[in-house]
Amino acid sequence: MKNNLLEILTTLCLIIIAILLLNPFDFWMPDMMVLGMLAGALVLFGIFASFILREKTIDERDAMHETLAGRNAFLAGSTVLILGTVVQGYTHSVDPWLVIALITMIVAKFMSRMWSDTNL
Repeated sequence: MKNNLLEILTTLCLIIIAILLLNPFDFWMPDMMVLGMLAGALVLFGIFASFILREKTIDERDAMHETLAGRNAFLAGSTVLILGTVVQGYTHSVDPWLVIALITMIVAKFMSRMWSDTNL
């Protein structure tokens, strides 16, 4: 439970920092505060990624849950990126980072699927 609590707190802090970086309340943030929040986001994402990389499957149910979580995360992320691209396409100003992120997700999914089909 201790590690689970740490994972939950890390995830919540990462989400809060990401939302604050969007400046939803239109308050002015000094450059040093933004840089500190960006550094904090990088550190928290590194910790979050270490939790994901450290996952170990014990039996078939764990493997199924891990696969389902990965599939749902991919679909949620790609849906948001597609919607963002479509919405920005209507304004004729598509942010290249949306397209780059979507292509990266698709290529990584395809390459990992090809690797697992040939090596596992």
